[in-house]
Amino acid sequence: MSSQHRTALVAIGLAVCFAHIPTAGAQQKLLAADQIQIVNTVSMIFTAARSDDVAMFDSLITPTFYIYDGGVRFNGDTIMAFIKAQHAAGKRYEWSVTEPDVHINGNMAWIAYVNEGSITDGSGTVKQKWLESAFLQKQGGIWKILFMHSTRVPPERQ
Repeated sequence: MSSQHRTALVAIGLAVCFAHIPTAGAQQKLLAADQIQIVNTVSMIFTAARSDDVAMFDSLITPTFYIYDGGVRFNGDTIMAFIKAQHAAGKRYEWSVTEPDVHINGNMAWIAYVNEGSITDGSGTVKQKWLESAFLQKQGGIWKILFMHSTRVPPERQ
């Protein structure tokens, strides 16, 4: 093989490699944007629950949504009724998504995260962590939550 042929093959190979860089970069940006939307969706569901905003809560979930929390299965209406009852009894919750691990496959995604927050009642405020996950579906360009699971982390022993 002549040196001209080798140079041409190398040039073609480099051109092919560099031609894929913008496409890969665009896919990474899209993935990063979707990951951010997924984290924001979960964060917004906490905002809705904290403020008893049923309309906002419903806008973030699918009609078939349910959650396992505290050993009980709730749908959207029953979890919001439960949270409202807790608020009426004087309990306040703070929740935040930390350490998100987001995986996307087309229009489906799942997120696992540590929910760091607190529970406040008449006796004071207790810091709390929950290990949680959610399964989401992209509908009309918007990520909606289909399913959530929450497991409370036991308090550390003193």
